[in-house]
Amino acid sequence: MTYYARIAGTGSYLPEKRLTNFDLEKMVDTTDAWIVERTGIHARHLAEGHETNAFIATAAAKRAIEAAGMDPKDIELIIVGTSTPDKLLPSTACLVQEQLGNNGHPAFDLMAACAGFNYGLSIADQYIRSGAVKNAVVIGSEIMSRILDWNDRTTCVLFGDGAGAVVLERSKEPGILSTHIRAAGQYKDILYTPSGLIKNEKVAVHMQGKELFRQAVEKLGEIVQETLAANHLPPEKIDWFVPHQANIRIIQAMAKKLNMTMDKVVLTVGEHGNTSAASIPLALDQAVRDGRIQRGQTLLLESFGGGLAWGSALIKY
Repeated sequence: MTYYARIAGTGSYLPEKRLTNFDLEKMVDTTDAWIVERTGIHARHLAEGHETNAFIATAAAKRAIEAAGMDPKDIELIIVGTSTPDKLLPSTACLVQEQLGNNGHPAFDLMAACAGFNYGLSIADQYIRSGAVKNAVVIGSEIMSRILDWNDRTTCVLFGDGAGAVVLERSKEPGILSTHIRAAGQYKDILYTPSGLIKNEKVAVHMQGKELFRQAVEKLGEIVQETLAANHLPPEKIDWFVPHQANIRIIQAMAKKLNMTMDKVVLTVGEHGNTSAASIPLALDQAVRDGRIQRGQTLLLESFGGGLAWGSALIKY
């Protein structure tokens, strides 16, 4: 029998604390106008002390599981895409598993930076298609604020914290039509964060913005065309484009490549900033809950980040 994976529920969590560009003006040498013009970001949410990565990931997962009409104990696979785990070990996924009251099923983290959710979605899709599990929860969860240099105006204005999740379940009808993931380690120095495990190594995001933009537009353009070709689908058949929310200019460039108007793009970058692996599931959940995304519609997801790593997914919601 042929198995497919479909999205059964979505969920998300944003920390209560909200930091605007005007707040940042008081912290670093920047302006609201400068940030908005270059990134489209107006504000971002920041986790406070009790809001650990596992805490926000669990909150998003619980909402997705509730939306799917399932019991947390019945989830058979937990995957967390994150670059900002609470601990080096155990994994954030294991901490989430404990908080969900789920026991004995596989749970693991994967690190693909901003592409972490697409990577996790691809892996969970394979698990379900193979018959290994009946369902899975895939989470993108990041607390980027804890790895930023708040004196570096080129990076600290970009990122925010949050978590998003989807529950996938076995289906007789195709849901996830295809996933595509790629990496290019030769570009490792364009966007990276030292681990702090080497003596005198400072943990902070380092980025070559112009080159990152160039690579993102080029490689995302390629993988989006690959995704459409693999499914023999013209761009006009896409109902919603749900991109990684890194920068409004990258999103606009990708929409233009797809010959798509911005009213078919789910945008959260203005309020969320770049939440790395969390940005796609956050945007997806918002659009599902406000009624824009409806059952039967076709969604295109894409993301790009440090690694370099990037990915896409075509989904019949």
